[in-house]
Amino acid sequence: MSHSPLHVVMTQADWLALFTHFLILSLLSIGGAITTAPEMQRYLVVDRLWLTDAQFNSSIALAQAAPGPNVLFVALVGWNVGLNAGGGLGAGAAGWGWALAGMVVAMLGIMLPSATLTFFAARWGHRNRELRAVRAFKQGVAPIVIALLISTGWVLTAAHNHPAQDWPLWLLTVVSALVVWKTRIHLLWLLAAGALLGALGLV
Repeated sequence: MSHSPLHVVMTQADWLALFTHFLILSLLSIGGAITTAPEMQRYLVVDRLWLTDAQFNSSIALAQAAPGPNVLFVALVGWNVGLNAGGGLGAGAAGWGWALAGMVVAMLGIMLPSATLTFFAARWGHRNRELRAVRAFKQGVAPIVIALLISTGWVLTAAHNHPAQDWPLWLLTVVSALVVWKTRIHLLWLLAAGALLGALGLV
């Protein structure tokens, strides 16, 4: 899966930086890995130029459309970073190898710290669920998760960074949010509608 892949050169230090950055993001992924998407986009697309906006956004869209946990988008992001470093699928086995390496680096980075922390924190929280501090933490973390999800929506909606060009995406975002809030329509129908609008070139 790629959209006009970049041709980037990544050293061992770059791969280590990618892994380290995902380790840090893992500890910030309150509410799931999807809440770290804005920071991933800044780091991978804006700062490092390892991905294009199209690759990043399509990684999220495809992972959200597929069954399974939303952390799958991290695997696709890593796949595309490796694909760009390996010269694309046209490079043959080398391209596939680097894409798989990118996927493994990204997934290990995002999963190891958060999974370990969640395991021990969940056990402690369950044993001490009646403590006021535990209840306060659970209530206090909800607004943080909502704010991070709004930030992710902002990044995906402002795909082109041109207001005159982005207004259909903003409109689609608002309409989708209202439909999710006010109805019980299955999310796959909304994803299908978005895909159709994209195929028609309307967004």
